[in-house]
Amino acid sequence: MPTSSEPNNKLYFENLDGLRFFCFLSVFFFHSFVTDDPAITQAPSYHFIRVSLLGNGFLGVNFFFVLSGFLITYLLIKEKMANNFINIPNFWMRRVLRIWPLYFVCVFYGFVIFPFIKTFAGGVPNETANPWLYLSFLSNFDTIHHGLPDALGLSVLWSVAVEEQFYLTWPLILFFFSVKKFWMPLCFILAGSVVFRAIYDVPILHELHTLSCIGDMAIGGLGAWLMLQSTSFKNRIYNLPKQAIFFIYILFAFVFLFRDEFMLSNFWLRVLERPIISGIMLCIILEQCFAKNSFYKMARFKWASRLGIITYGLYCIQVFVISITRGLTKIAGLNKQVWQVVFLETTVSLLISIGVGLISYRFLEAPFLRLKDKFQYGKKGTAQIKKPGS
Repeated sequence: MPTSSEPNNKLYFENLDGLRFFCFLSVFFFHSFVTDDPAITQAPSYHFIRVSLLGNGFLGVNFFFVLSGFLITYLLIKEKMANNFINIPNFWMRRVLRIWPLYFVCVFYGFVIFPFIKTFAGGVPNETANPWLYLSFLSNFDTIHHGLPDALGLSVLWSVAVEEQFYLTWPLILFFFSVKKFWMPLCFILAGSVVFRAIYDVPILHELHTLSCIGDMAIGGLGAWLMLQSTSFKNRIYNLPKQAIFFIYILFAFVFLFRDEFMLSNFWLRVLERPIISGIMLCIILEQCFAKNSFYKMARFKWASRLGIITYGLYCIQVFVISITRGLTKIAGLNKQVWQVVFLETTVSLLISIGVGLISYRFLEAPFLRLKDKFQYGKKGTAQIKKPGS
């Protein structure tokens, strides 16, 4: 396809880096603009920005899940097509080298360093989170049962835990299926996710439980399977008319702005809301990667694509930075007006996050990423999937 590139026989989807950064930005804005000042929270401008405009910014996490399902399934299908098997230990090792170093640094900071910082600042540590659940990548269940941790920076790690659960089980499942039958476990998982949401109609379970989130990844996986196994589907995506592409983005903007009003109003909409939105997200991913009639490819956002490479680090450290920035602006008395909370704090937090993210990528993540080449799949001369910075 003309929208992907194959430098040195390694295939990657160049338009997804910029898309990944905008997903992070959505989540970042959702976590920003926090204040205890009632005069600010009651201001119409503040309410419009934080609630009406960016209140569904957490959907960026859903997008990440769909993206992971698509990329990982695409990778595993390509491997099985090339070698007739999936090298599960190598797959796991690639994921370990990508995820674990920064993840465990964040866990160490949250449980060991943060209490000292809070005590030094005059606070009293009151951590309710179970460190063993974080160490075993089960922290989404800790948040479900105990609420947000005292070290708020730990709160975003629940989604990393869900992804790790997916990475652990997904290749094991696909190992026993032929490529032509990959759709079977994907559809079973998606159906099971919908049934779970129907049985447990509880908001926090819909948002954080693995059996709810896994449907996003299954939808992404189905998109990958269809692109590689169905010529007619691939041709439809490749030849998507501009009108259809325009409709996809309008539909996504609609659910992003009005999800609560229109997607949660009755039982069946709540049950199907997540799969519906994930389906729209998958359409955006496929359009960016494969459609020839796109209005604009994300790879043309050079700065966003560059920052997309460090998105994992940005995502993990964002809330730590936001919390520290809030503390500093409070000490300096720069959090008393709407513009200070909305623009000053947010801009400073974003710039610091990018700076720390670049340092993390350069000195912590990159050395481990270079080791991933030792565990790449594929025979000599076989195209490999390579996502820059992933």
